[in-house]
This record gives sequence, C-alpha cells and structure tokens, in this order.
Amino acid sequence: MIRNFKRSAAVFGAVAASSLALVACSDSAEDTSAEGGSEGESAVELPGGYSLSGATGGLVAEGASSQQNAMDYFGAKFQEVTGGDAYLEYNPTGSGSGRTNFVDGNVVFAGSDSPLEDEQVDAAAERCGGNEAWHLPFVIGPVSIAYNLEGVDEPINLSTETLASIFAGDITSWSDEAIAADNEGVELPDTDISVVYRSDESGTSDNFQKFLTASTGNWEGEGTNFPTAVGEGANGSSGVATQVQQIDGGITYVENSHAVSSGLDVANVDFGQGPVELNEESVGQALESMEFTTEGNNMVVDADVLFASDAGYPLILTTYEIVCSGGYTEDEANLVKDFLMTALAYQDEGLSEAGHIPVSGGHYDRLVEAVEAING
Repeated sequence: MIRNFKRSAAVFGAVAASSLALVACSDSAEDTSAEGGSEGESAVELPGGYSLSGATGGLVAEGASSQQNAMDYFGAKFQEVTGGDAYLEYNPTGSGSGRTNFVDGNVVFAGSDSPLEDEQVDAAAERCGGNEAWHLPFVIGPVSIAYNLEGVDEPINLSTETLASIFAGDITSWSDEAIAADNEGVELPDTDISVVYRSDESGTSDNFQKFLTASTGNWEGEGTNFPTAVGEGANGSSGVATQVQQIDGGITYVENSHAVSSGLDVANVDFGQGPVELNEESVGQALESMEFTTEGNNMVVDADVLFASDAGYPLILTTYEIVCSGGYTEDEANLVKDFLMTALAYQDEGLSEAGHIPVSGGHYDRLVEAVEAING
C-alpha cells in the first residue's frame, strides 16, 4: 500500500484501479495550515479552522464519471494547497465499480451517484474495521437533458411526461405534437429523435429512472442499467455527450458539467409549475426540500421526495463520496480529511464553471461536521 515518490503534475483521469490506495505520510510533516505551510503551498482558509495534517503522497479513489470534472478541480486545488506533496488519483470507472472497489478495500473512498446496495452495507462496514460507511452528498451535479438539434436556436421546453415518452420511444420526432405543445410558437424541424443512454452500469441512469418514476408515475425501468430497447448506448458521461454531439436530433440525460464541456444545448424542464431553466438558483431551491433516509453523518438522500418535488430544478445528482467513518489507518484518515476539507474550501466560481453547484448553508455545515468526525 506504500509508494515513496512525489508527483509534480496533476494526475487525473483514467488511472488504473489499484490496491495502492494510499501513499505514506511523512514522519515529520511541516505545518500546512491555512496560515502557513511548506514552501510553494497556496494559502487557503479551510473550514472551521481546520489545519492540514501534513500527510504526503497519493490518495486513490474511484467511481462516478459524473463527478470527474469536480474531482479534477478539487484535485488540482489539493495539489496546490499541499505544494504538490499530496495529490488525488480519481479513476472515473462508474458508480458501480467505485462501490465495489471501495468495499473490496482497493480504494480509500468511492464516488457514487447511488448509495451502497443493501447487500454491500455490511461488507462495507467490515472493510471499515467494523465501522459504518458514510455517504457524503458532496458533489451537486444537476442532470441536464442535453440535445443537439440543428435549426432551433432557443432552448427547448420539455415536460416530465414528454421526457418519459421520448426515452420510452413513444415520441420519435422533434415535431411531435407533445413537444410542439411544450413549445408554442417555436418552429420545430421534422427530425428523428435519437435517444442516447448510458450503456455501462450507471448511477446517473439509476437516478434518472427514479426521477421519471417519481415525477410521472409512468416509467417501468429501474436500476443502474438503462433499458436498451430504444436508442443506442455509450459508455460514461463523456461518452453519451460525445455521441449526442455527432447526431442531429440526439438527446441524452447527463450530469450537467459534461453537457457544458461538450457545448450541447440543455432543455428547460417543466416539473409541474412551468418550464425551469437549469441554473444555481433553481437547483438551490430544490435542495431546500432535500431529506435523508438515514441519520447523523451518514446522509443518504431520499430520492423519492427530491424527484417528486416541483420546486426549482429537482433533477439533481447528489453524488456521494462514500468513506469509512472509522477503521482507516491514521495516514489514510488524514489524507481523506485533508482532501475533503480542501474541496469544501473551494465551493466557488471555479466549481460552477466546471458545471457543478457549490454547496452552502446548512448542507455545507453538515458536510464539515461529518468530515471532521472521520477517524483512523
């Protein structure tokens, strides 16, 4: 589990999954608090006066591709703050793979759009030395309905019922009367709709299907595998976005940062109170209705309540960092806490530009409290 080299450049993207989940910490680390630190560090005010532990080396994590852009951003800041002495390796293999490798002890934490499966909970506690694994809703990523439709300059409006019909294959043309009714006065082309879905096991697929069920009551699919009867599949968030880029009439569901980075158009969605534009304000309104099915520092979002809401833009991935509440070695706990506290310090415009919604208010305070409570 130990490597004794220092990276001088950021190490993000597709890093092969490895049992080398942690690199050793220095025996006599310098003070790396926001007020000081080793030469080359960026000063940053960490939440609650937290001071970095001085841990050095690489922190290996794996999971949801939907949070890759956020992990890239946080990882760059983490490396800056630690002067390059500590860094993140995040492998965006998908939520299912991330959870599996976390339970198997191959990574220090997992990124996942969905909570641990019921049968994984006990195994995760065993992996954590008999301690509960916590779900921290850390990366707030709206799911955009991203499309590519030549000849239409203004954003398309789509009701939840129309969305369900499109992804079920019941609506096959952009000029369909249901889409026209959602977009009065807009001249819609007679272009075939090409649905693109996640072909891999995906928490985004799981949440999108939960949303369609909760918001319409008229969706038959469920789980991390999207139905394959309609459209064509692509692997990962970047894969579906790239596929839609290449198809006139293409449409997909994808974490918004990937729609933004791919330059795709994003539909306004009518959740029952008229079309809603996806932005920080509308997502913030929806987050006010967020509830949990668990207690304390383990925060599993009640998706049924969130997705059935018509407040703001509730089609949100509250992407988790799944961590051990205890059972880490001291070095592991220090690196996990240092990284997560740094990420909380950078809930800012840079994160917004990456397509994510910064956390604030009561939810921010909940996350700070939970990270502080992680033990070795």
